[in-house]
Amino acid sequence: MNLSLLLLYLLSISLLIVTPGPVVALLVNTSLGAGSGRALLTMLGTNGASLTLAWLAALILSGSLSLNPQLINVVSLVGCLFIGYLGVHGIRETCSAPVGGSSRPKTGERRNGFFNGFLVGISNPKEIIFFVSFFPQFIQVTPSFNHSVALLAVLWAVIDFSVMTFYILLARQSFAIRHQAKISFASSVLLLLMAIFGVLYAARAMFASLS
Repeated sequence: MNLSLLLLYLLSISLLIVTPGPVVALLVNTSLGAGSGRALLTMLGTNGASLTLAWLAALILSGSLSLNPQLINVVSLVGCLFIGYLGVHGIRETCSAPVGGSSRPKTGERRNGFFNGFLVGISNPKEIIFFVSFFPQFIQVTPSFNHSVALLAVLWAVIDFSVMTFYILLARQSFAIRHQAKISFASSVLLLLMAIFGVLYAARAMFASLS
């Protein structure tokens, strides 16, 4: 096993995961509005999306799957539009909530926790870029291709689960609850900004491939 490459991978994914993005914003919003249990369900969705991206990257590297770059761009574009919808919806909910009141989501919205988490995770621009462009650089961590893919995927899942759990629990602290409206608003704005960035990135990539 290439330990130096493994350590570099651990450092890289730790920095990538801990950096706030649409997944963190969604989990913080969910934890504040629906509690840590619902946020954990949402996190399972985002974690499942990451493992799906890792699996697709492994299939591409092994030659078992060939994806049209345009298809990836379309999926990313649709996902970013969904992230934008969540951001706008969160902003509207926060602004319309009574002063001092909570902005707990409706029952139907809470049931969609896993689904929302999966969609945000599968269309997260930074994860798509990582698994498509960066993940292959670490595939030589062990002599076996299959063992390398399994090891890298499991390590990603463990670190992702640990970091996201920390964010969820952090959102349940007294300070965060006292400032729930402000944090929810900031998280929703972050979702919207990331969606705009993702849409622009995907649109530019689509136009570039057509030219």
